[in-house]
Amino acid sequence: MKLYPRITRNKLAYYLIRVGTFPLMYLSFKLIHKIGRVLGYFSYFFLKEYRKRTLSNLALANDLKLSNKDIRKVAIQSFQNLAITVLEYPKLHSKKDLSKIIKCENPDVADRLYSEKKGIIFFCAHQSNWEVLFLDGTSRMQGIAIGRPIKNKKLYKWIIKIREKMGGKIITPKNALKEGLRNLKKGVFMGIVGDQSMPDSSYYYPFLGRRAWTSTAPALLSYKTNCPIIVATTRRVNGGYRIHYSEPIWPDQTKPLETELKRLMNNSLSLLQQTIKQRPFEWLWQHNRWKQQTPKIIYKRFRHDCICIILPKKREDFNKIAKHLPILKKIYNRDFIFIICPKKYKNDPLIDSDDVIYYKTYKDTLLKDYRFKLIYNFTPFRKIKNHYLKLSAFEVLTIETLQKLALKKLDNTQLSDLSKVFEAAICRKPISQTI
Repeated sequence: MKLYPRITRNKLAYYLIRVGTFPLMYLSFKLIHKIGRVLGYFSYFFLKEYRKRTLSNLALANDLKLSNKDIRKVAIQSFQNLAITVLEYPKLHSKKDLSKIIKCENPDVADRLYSEKKGIIFFCAHQSNWEVLFLDGTSRMQGIAIGRPIKNKKLYKWIIKIREKMGGKIITPKNALKEGLRNLKKGVFMGIVGDQSMPDSSYYYPFLGRRAWTSTAPALLSYKTNCPIIVATTRRVNGGYRIHYSEPIWPDQTKPLETELKRLMNNSLSLLQQTIKQRPFEWLWQHNRWKQQTPKIIYKRFRHDCICIILPKKREDFNKIAKHLPILKKIYNRDFIFIICPKKYKNDPLIDSDDVIYYKTYKDTLLKDYRFKLIYNFTPFRKIKNHYLKLSAFEVLTIETLQKLALKKLDNTQLSDLSKVFEAAICRKPISQTI
């Protein structure tokens, strides 16, 4: 009985989207881009959660070295870029000839390998409209690409139809390695969007100056098949798109697999991030690129990549909290932890963190910092909550809030032990059973 309404809602959503976007099929790409910029601007203000994630991610990208003003500017432009991409789907669906809109600057790099029946792994990112890469590639070559299904099956079928319109084939992540090996050996190219977070991977790269866990599937396929990786990037120009291919990155099968996986991934991601630095506003900042945790340990509510812990001024309260900080470090063993600490306790030992920021008065704790997605406020200063919620924080938590949540697992006599409170409130299971 619960399944039927969900199917009905998905169908209704699909038909509303198709009817609402129908007129876009008859508009020029340039006009769609103008509409997208307006829609994206207002989306930045209305889509609060995505706005916070975008601002935080931009602030976390150390290599960009953006001021707060620049962060807000790029964030708005990123929303505009995303709106344009979404609005272009109906146009990509209806327009048969895309050659005037999508142009590859150096197709010979891949065409030569394809003519020799050599498989190619195209490694790309969510830049400008990432859909055009596969459409352009399959207009000249036989290819497959990995596509992650969405919950609305009817809408996804329509998206698949757009992606496969030039003769390409979309495969699921579940079959990626098997299908990839088979097709690459036949000389078919494979497209992989490689800028998504994979916290269950054993490999990470300092992407834009911040640790990012990433799948090594592109490098593994390259090594196993002796096929090169070509980094394919795209940018939006005058209502159309320009695609650029890197020189092939070849595997060295005489070297150990582990060594080559790291080299191939490092080289590919290095080229990818160079183009993102040049045009950061055309990258998808709304997704969790720096996600550090899998769903196994922490409840979704507390699962954020950047944590800020604000410690109290009173010595008794400070000691009480500091004593139990190690359990938070165990829980957030991978995440980016920042501590705001009273200056008078500068010589007191604290847990390892990305940075410790010292303050004199509680007013000094109100930093204009977009990095923090989750705040643990252990002070009595109430202005902290509203201040950080207006920036990038999804939630500001207090001891009292955590104790109430912990009561689902603990009794009243255990609430004085903050280590038990933190663990019970934040974790699905005791740390000893999950780590």
